[in-house]
Amino acid sequence: MSPRSSAGFVLVTAAALTAALATPALAASNTPAQLTQAIASHESHALHGLAQPGKVNATVSSTNWSGYAATGSTGAYTSVTSSWTQPSVTCSSATTYSSFWVGLDGYSNSALEQTGTEADCIGGKATYGAWWEVLPASESAYSGVTVKGGDKFTATVTYTGSTFTMTLADSTEGWTKTTTHAGSSGFKNASAEVVAEAPEVGGSVASLANFGTVTFTGAKADGSNLDTFSPNEIVMTKSSSSAVRAQPGSISGGSFSDVWKAS
Repeated sequence: MSPRSSAGFVLVTAAALTAALATPALAASNTPAQLTQAIASHESHALHGLAQPGKVNATVSSTNWSGYAATGSTGAYTSVTSSWTQPSVTCSSATTYSSFWVGLDGYSNSALEQTGTEADCIGGKATYGAWWEVLPASESAYSGVTVKGGDKFTATVTYTGSTFTMTLADSTEGWTKTTTHAGSSGFKNASAEVVAEAPEVGGSVASLANFGTVTFTGAKADGSNLDTFSPNEIVMTKSSSSAVRAQPGSISGGSFSDVWKAS
């Protein structure tokens, strides 16, 4: 081989090597920041600021929940499920949070068994994640998973007579996580919820990330569309005023959209 052709061979090989090394780095840069347990351990999803809690088949307000809750007596509900597309968030320098989930209990008592996702702005970066929670413990992040805006999720919480099974599946990324737990102390299974939320972070309700619109589909309790139970509509409002933070639309056939209004 001539020196010229040898030099050409080296040049091509170096270029190919550079491209090969650049590809994983490019792929990594396209993956948004993911929820860590260090972040999750400061988050919780208990209901705050519920106005007119005794109302049934009514519109009520809360300072951190937005969505629908079917309510009843002890033992009324043993399963809840819904699907949604993970919202994307565009972040500024403000730190904001949003969560999307299904759960049993929590509306009329301090128990709650739930699983869902979140879309946050932390340190100016969009941060996504998946989690489960049983009150009074804080949120627990699912490890070894990737969550991105646009992923298709289905979440289910089921009580089997002795334990709660919380399952979250991302059909876009191709993973499923399942957690089994004894449930909150004093659980009653008296409500079933599908909710968009400004979670509690570090003991205070967080500013709500601008998630745009999230649409919940296939929302069911005990196998029937959630709207057949005449659920309460929950509007998220600011604690210092009646200004709306997030507004659910009407529910029909187990589907409704929830729209961000203000942080």
